[in-house]
Amino acid sequence: MIVRAWVGAGRLATRGPDLVGSCLLGLCLVGAPLAAQTQPTAKLRPEFVAIGPGPMTMGADATRDPQAFDNERWSAAQGEGTLDLPLFYLSRTEVTVAAFGAFVAATGAKADPRALDAPAAQPVAFVSWPDALAYCRWLEATLKASSGTAPEIAQHLRDGWRVTLPTEAQWEKAARGGDHRRYPWGDTPRRDRANYESAAPVAAGQIACPECAYGLTDMAGNVWEWTRSPYQPYPYDEADDRSGLEADALWVMRGGAFNDPVRLVRASARGAAEPGARRAFIGFRVALVAR
Repeated sequence: MIVRAWVGAGRLATRGPDLVGSCLLGLCLVGAPLAAQTQPTAKLRPEFVAIGPGPMTMGADATRDPQAFDNERWSAAQGEGTLDLPLFYLSRTEVTVAAFGAFVAATGAKADPRALDAPAAQPVAFVSWPDALAYCRWLEATLKASSGTAPEIAQHLRDGWRVTLPTEAQWEKAARGGDHRRYPWGDTPRRDRANYESAAPVAAGQIACPECAYGLTDMAGNVWEWTRSPYQPYPYDEADDRSGLEADALWVMRGGAFNDPVRLVRASARGAAEPGARRAFIGFRVALVAR
C-alpha cells in the first residue's frame, strides 16, 4: 500500500515506512513496557481544550505565504477564505502509544504490531483511518461510563456530543486561532516549538508551545494527524464531505511529521492518504463535537 501525500498542485509524494511512535494527557511513560500501556483508562483520559465559536481563516497563497502550495489556495479569486465554526474541543496532545494500547487491550482490536512497539509516551503511529475512528468510538463509550470524566465533558456526552476526528477546518482553526499565522506559534519557523526535520518522534506534549492559539502541542511536526475530511479541492464545505466517496477517496491529514521539511509543517499545509495506510509518520488526535 502506498501513502499519497498531496504536497502541491497535481503532485503526489509517495512515502514508505520510516520509523515510529505520544503522551495522551496525564501519562508520560517513556520507555514503559506494553503492560504499562494497558493501565486503567482513568490515567489515559485526554485533556480536551475548548476551541470557541467564531470565525477563522483557512487556506493560503503565495501572496501572503511564499511557501504555500497551490492546493492551499481557497479559490481562483482569493487565496484565503473565512469560515464560522461552532464550539468544539480538541485534545491537547496527540494520542499516545499508551492510550492506543489500552484500547487494544480492552477491545481486542487488531492493531499493527508496530503501533505498540514504541515508547508509551510517543504519539501512536502505524494506525489507519479506520483504526483511529475505532479508537474514538471506544474512548467515547469509556468516557460516558466513567465517573472520573470532567463534568463539562460528561454533560456534552449526555447531550449527544461525540468523540471523533476533527474536520480539516476544525484542525486548522485549532492550529491557527483566528488569524493568518503560518505556523501554530507565528510566522517564523522555530525548532524549539515543533519536532520536524529530525530522525524520530518525541513524546507527545514534550515540546510546549505557549504562543500557540489554544496551547495545543505538536500541531506542527511529530506525526501527521488524520482528520475526518476527504481530500477535495477548496473552497472547503463540510456539507459536501461525503460527495465522491464512491471513488478512491483520500483522507486529509494535517500538521506534518518529524521527518518533514519546514514547508510541510505550516498550519495550512494539506496532506492526504488512503484510509488503510499505516505508516510511521501518521497518527491522530481526538475531537469532541456536537452531532
